[in-house]
This record gives sequence, structure tokens and C-alpha cells, in this order.
Amino acid sequence: MRISGLAASLILTALALSGAGADGEAGKFDFYLLALSWSPTYCQSQGDRANRLQCDSVKPKAFVVHGLWPQYTSGYPAYCRTYIPDFVPRSLTDTILDLMPSPGLVGGQWRKHGTCSGLSQSEYLEKTRQAYERIDIPDGFEDATRRQVLSARDVEQAFVAVNPGLSANGIAVSCKKGRVAEVRICLTRSLEFRRCENVDRKGCRASRLVMPSDD
Repeated sequence: MRISGLAASLILTALALSGAGADGEAGKFDFYLLALSWSPTYCQSQGDRANRLQCDSVKPKAFVVHGLWPQYTSGYPAYCRTYIPDFVPRSLTDTILDLMPSPGLVGGQWRKHGTCSGLSQSEYLEKTRQAYERIDIPDGFEDATRRQVLSARDVEQAFVAVNPGLSANGIAVSCKKGRVAEVRICLTRSLEFRRCENVDRKGCRASRLVMPSDD
């Protein structure tokens, strides 16, 4: 029996959502990548599609946690098969909304990355908090109402300067349309700083980037 292109696409989508398209084995990875998103860049780039909980906050948000991602030395696992449900209950998402300001973001990160950590949902969210608390945010990057123009290297050096043990080849800046989008920091499984040349090589090298303000 022939299957139409649309039917085949629907079948593949269903398989992916059911976990049949999972890539990687839970708990088997080399290190973590903590992704910190510059909230004003996200809010401005998404416009009307932006998450209102994050972008309409009374107190403008600066760096927020995009996710904590298990990594291989080259590449990363995603959507790993696990006995733990995909759905993250609100009782758990509420515990981390101060860092990840959207239940949808928390759930999406669990499904794609958390399932590969080998941890339970609560353990993964606690690990994410511990990773965030491992990082000192430079003073100049804590104010979301302040617009800055600087290079990707400037951003990296600012983080390196206030985080002893963090080196230039253990951090990468992600940029989007001339704006700072994310800072990504490599951590061991025990959340110590480590080198990650493959991540560093893929980082933004722009000499002029805007860190937009939330106004």
C-alpha cells in the first residue's frame, strides 16, 4: 500500500513525539552546557509571539536560563527514551520560574534535554538551579534597562573575569542579527568549569554587538 507524502509526514511526527525518534541514551554524556539567554534580545526578536510572562514582567529580566544541556565531546543527545513522563507538572515548573520564566520553556527543555540527563524531573531542575548559581553574572550585565554595544569577546572576557576557573575556551557567545542572544558555559557533570573547544569554535566572533535594553 502506498502512503502519501502527507501521511508519511504525520507518521514520522507521531513517532518523534512518542519518543521513537529519540537520539541518545539517558545519563550517557560527557558534560553540561548552561545556556543563558539575554531576555531583551528574545523579547524584541519574538515581538507579539514572545512569552508574556517573561517579556511583560514588571521588573525587566536580564539573563535568564534557556536550559542545561547534556553534551557529547562532539554533538549532543536529545529526546532520550526514559520511563519518566514528558509532562512536567506545574508544582515543579513553579519552583524554577524565577530562572526559566515560562512553564512551556521548562517543559520543552525537560523533553529535549532533561530526559538525557539520567535525572528525575525534580533532580534535573535542581541541577539547573545549581548550575546557574555556579555562575557570577558580571555587574554590567545585571541591568536589563541598560543598552550596550560591545564585541563577543568583550562579553566572554567579562564572564571570565568574575568566574575564577572559567577560561575563554569554556564559554561561547551566541548572536542573532547583530545582537547578543546567549552566553553558553561548559560545566562538568559535577558543575565545575571545563574546556569545550567544539562549543567555543561555534561561538559568535562579531566585533560589534548590541545588548538591547528592555524598554
